[in-house]
Amino acid sequence: MISPETTLIIFLCGSVAHFVITMVMALFARHQIKYLSIAWIMGIFAVAMLVMSFFGRTVATGREPGMLHPFALMAVMVISYLQSIYPLSIPMPGYLQWGRMWKYASPAIALILVYFGAMVLGARPVIVHNLSELRQHLLSGDLMMRLGMVLVSFWYIGNIFRLPHRLTHVDFPRYLVGYSTLVGMSVIFYLAVAIDYDARLIMLYVIIFTLLNLYLCFRTLETTALELPKPVIQEVETAPTDEELRKAEEDFNEANRQRFQRVEFWMQNNSGAWTDSTFNRDILCRETGINRHLLLQCVRSQGYNNVHDYINSYRLEELKRRIRRGQVSTLTECLDAGFGSVKTVRSCFLKLDGGTLDQYMKDFSPRKD
Repeated sequence: MISPETTLIIFLCGSVAHFVITMVMALFARHQIKYLSIAWIMGIFAVAMLVMSFFGRTVATGREPGMLHPFALMAVMVISYLQSIYPLSIPMPGYLQWGRMWKYASPAIALILVYFGAMVLGARPVIVHNLSELRQHLLSGDLMMRLGMVLVSFWYIGNIFRLPHRLTHVDFPRYLVGYSTLVGMSVIFYLAVAIDYDARLIMLYVIIFTLLNLYLCFRTLETTALELPKPVIQEVETAPTDEELRKAEEDFNEANRQRFQRVEFWMQNNSGAWTDSTFNRDILCRETGINRHLLLQCVRSQGYNNVHDYINSYRLEELKRRIRRGQVSTLTECLDAGFGSVKTVRSCFLKLDGGTLDQYMKDFSPRKD
């Protein structure tokens, strides 16, 4: 048995997490409409969990609701419907058309309206606690509608699994393939719990559900971060002297700027050194007379993650120049810019340039007649 207090905490934490996701996606939607649908749907989840927190004691009552409880099955339909939509809204903003969304939701809406209509007319839900009672009432209209809810939920869940395979013609982010699979598996788990009610497993699903959506949010942030402006290499004509560096020590930011200019001057006048794959941070420290800590501090002050990325940014620019000049036409020749392996070149292109090596070579290599 799970306590009502624990249920309340789980629902509130889930609500807060989805509210934060909603705010992030709403901010993104101001710049790219494709995030609008996911912002709305995450907002629905946030409000739903907040409302459910007021019913924590009811949720924690164990098996009392019985098997195939209609409200639990309605929740499954709604959740599976929403989760089969919002991954699609990322690569295909056109799916935000209200007509298509209402048409897609029509089976679930019809079942919910018919069920509540029957209750208004006086019908009462059949309480089923075990398989023998289920067989006894199986042909009743009440249970037939509930089984219909199960079938509609399976249809939506099937669409969650099918999304990556149906959208091979669009730019479908790779991480969404795994995400869609995990979402589909989690909803199947929730459907099984809704059929044979268990409060502890429902709370486990809420936790898994929240973690998956946080994963989607963080991966979206990561994808956006790749599109942020990268530090620009600026020409430095003269390196700061030791005396100038000493004078700048009183101003933290100025000291970092002066040290960085010394590093930049050395890098711009010793390309033969860093185009060697064995060149590393220690060599750069020795050549510039700046220790590891201050070297890392000065490159970070200019927007680089670390010294390794800083060195690779020079190698990347050199490689791009060689590609444009026609000096590099094969992947093996890319290593002449100082990279240790083709795998490293590819990862640096994606991380520092935001594109792919193969596409850059295709777009910028001089065409031969």
